[in-house]
Amino acid sequence: MPQTPEEKSDPPASPSVIPPIKELVLARDILPERLPLLPIRHRPLFPRMIVPMSIEDEPLKHMIVELVKSQARYLGVVLVRPQTREDMTSVRAADVYTVGVAAEILRTSQLAPDAPIQMMIGMLERFKIERFLRETPTLLAEVRYLAETDMTANDELRAYSVAIINSIKELIQLNPLFKEELNLLLTKVNLNEPGRLADFAAAMTTAGSEELQAVLETVSIRSRLEKALALLKKELDVSRIQIKINQNIEEKLSKQQREFFLREQLKAIKKELGIAKEGKEAELERFQERLKTLTLPPEAAERVREEMDKLGLLDPISPEFNVTRNYLEWLTALPWGVVTPDSFDLDKAARRLNHDHYGLEDVKDRILEFLSVGILKGNVSGSIICFVGPPGVGKTSIGQSIAASIGRKFYRFSLGGMRDEAEIKGHRRTYIGALPGKFIQAMKICKSANPLIMLDEVDKIGASFQGDPASALLEVLDPEQNRDFLDHYLDVRFDLSRVLFVCTANVLDTIPRALLDRMETIKLSGYILEEKLQIARKYLIPKQLKAGGLDKSRIVITNPALREIIDGYAREPGVRGVENHIKKIVRKAAKRIVKRRSTVVTVDADNVEKFLGKRMFSDEDPFQKPRPGVVMGLAWTSLGGDTLYVEATRVEAEKPGFKQTGQLGNVMIESAEIAYTFIRAFLSRRKEIRTFFEKHFIHLHVPAGATPKDGPSAGVTMASALYSLATHRCVEPHLAMTGELTLTGLVMPIGGVKEKTIAAKRAGVTHIVFPSQNRPDFEELPAHIRKGLKPHYAQTFQDIVKVAFPPGQS
Repeated sequence: MPQTPEEKSDPPASPSVIPPIKELVLARDILPERLPLLPIRHRPLFPRMIVPMSIEDEPLKHMIVELVKSQARYLGVVLVRPQTREDMTSVRAADVYTVGVAAEILRTSQLAPDAPIQMMIGMLERFKIERFLRETPTLLAEVRYLAETDMTANDELRAYSVAIINSIKELIQLNPLFKEELNLLLTKVNLNEPGRLADFAAAMTTAGSEELQAVLETVSIRSRLEKALALLKKELDVSRIQIKINQNIEEKLSKQQREFFLREQLKAIKKELGIAKEGKEAELERFQERLKTLTLPPEAAERVREEMDKLGLLDPISPEFNVTRNYLEWLTALPWGVVTPDSFDLDKAARRLNHDHYGLEDVKDRILEFLSVGILKGNVSGSIICFVGPPGVGKTSIGQSIAASIGRKFYRFSLGGMRDEAEIKGHRRTYIGALPGKFIQAMKICKSANPLIMLDEVDKIGASFQGDPASALLEVLDPEQNRDFLDHYLDVRFDLSRVLFVCTANVLDTIPRALLDRMETIKLSGYILEEKLQIARKYLIPKQLKAGGLDKSRIVITNPALREIIDGYAREPGVRGVENHIKKIVRKAAKRIVKRRSTVVTVDADNVEKFLGKRMFSDEDPFQKPRPGVVMGLAWTSLGGDTLYVEATRVEAEKPGFKQTGQLGNVMIESAEIAYTFIRAFLSRRKEIRTFFEKHFIHLHVPAGATPKDGPSAGVTMASALYSLATHRCVEPHLAMTGELTLTGLVMPIGGVKEKTIAAKRAGVTHIVFPSQNRPDFEELPAHIRKGLKPHYAQTFQDIVKVAFPPGQS
């Protein structure tokens, strides 16, 4: 807190500053007209105060030292303008205010040559800078001192002074931080010095530098008193707000402390009355209550008893207490011996499957056969079903239907991208945040030891340095091992043999062989157009209307529109694409209804394009017109069946040659080379054909070139394309073929008959050529898939020639 010059313990050495009382001398008459300037920041200083200061800048330190040596201990203190840079050595004349205070250096000290100078200065008189005499290395200015008039007899100023003193007293009551110092100074200040009172009042506020500088520059005592009083009133308002904020905080803290003490008292009362127990005792009692409803095997019962004894000895604040409590939480939360009764009602299961899924009759029959075996055995455990098929054909929903039909709890999690073995077998309890694996978590969530657990995307499971989850699954999915499944976290064996496992996959190739041997695979091939139409009508449209907040009276989607959507926008094997396009139509219809453009939206084949944009699949077949060297084949992919064309053309050359393009895999390249060699041998008896191959370079291509392709089933298609090119005969229209060709002309069986048949039907094919050994596969297909298709079976390539290139064709 600043002190007035009267309180200085050590009076200044110069007798000219405070002259003998009997000789009155004005300060401006003894203070020098030239003053070295000391720039300061943040707040200006006022006359009649003693202030400690610390000087760190080298030029200013040198200036202070020179002043002390020369006994000229006077300098001017001026405030630096707010926008000036922090470096004091760069301060120039334009950077400082023109009104400051003359000061006398009372005392200096410096601990080391490079240390800051600590000094005490006494503020004397206001001055105004007339002109600057020097700017570097420090400021030197010629100044004029601003004198105050004697106005002690003015009643108006006395009233201002009283108002300021009352405000200061009120401020002391609100903010008692400097109460003693302020009371002491108030006793020193009297009403006969209004200018000094105004300076002191302004200095004790927290006002900004510009407001305080305005008070310093005010020579008129009345105006200075008005400004100081305004600053005091503002300070009082700030203090009142601060007190209000503090009171609110104290009230909240007091309320929280009161609630805490009351809770502690309530705990003590309950404990005395025996109503409640301590935390540890309550936990042990809770675990005991759980165990009454469980049937633990001897190993688990022994482990639980050991852990509960340990918990009773541990202090609740011990880290081991929480670890043990969490472990017991898991052990007692598992459904040891708790099972849900199976509902073996074959008719109910059939009704449920037919209600939830349209078509898939062969899949439903397999599921009902599986359940029939379970009825005879008394349970359906011990088997692992794996549904294999393209996306969107209903693999996951079939698993949910099975669980609902036999009355079991359902739990699903995806194995896609899983790379950590601990996800299957859990983490060891030594790790922070350790948890059991997914299967033990499923048991806890289902609260049953015999749920149906669905393992989605089993073909996309990965492996990394953290382990091989596929290998960890071997123990889980083996009926001979999973009755003693050992989770790393539990470290106690749990019986998983009563769980019904259902897996889903898109392809079987990426599933490890050892894991695949433990599964019973059921293939879902996809849907034809008529099946998709019924699924959309019965399931997808009602579902999307409900999701879109519409009822069937507000939007009408006709059957021709559905056919157009399925054929022109969603030709994939599943129905997910159909659902997405129906969802898009519902959104656009909702927008029209909200904008009141129409009350009922009708979607027909003619306006589907307005809702979905241009068709994604065109009916215009670039190969529709038969041409020599072009044959349609059938292919199987992970997304279902598809059609592909094989093209062959010739280029005259000096020597024969053969090449193939179309991003073909190794197996397909070998099939092309076998087809080329076989056709040359097959037609070698005809001289014109021999000449054709000897004088032409043959190029075989399989569109589309950007799609990788591989597999042996295109062998007969490639051979037929080369035969067509060599003999200049076209294949019968609307005919497709598939089969592997050997070097001697035998047609070998292939897979994916159902998928390829559906793809052929979708492409408008009427004749299909299959290897003769695939006759049973085709005849087992549902009648509605075989309808409209005429199959042909070939044992050798000669049989294909008879069907694809009938006699009499030119």
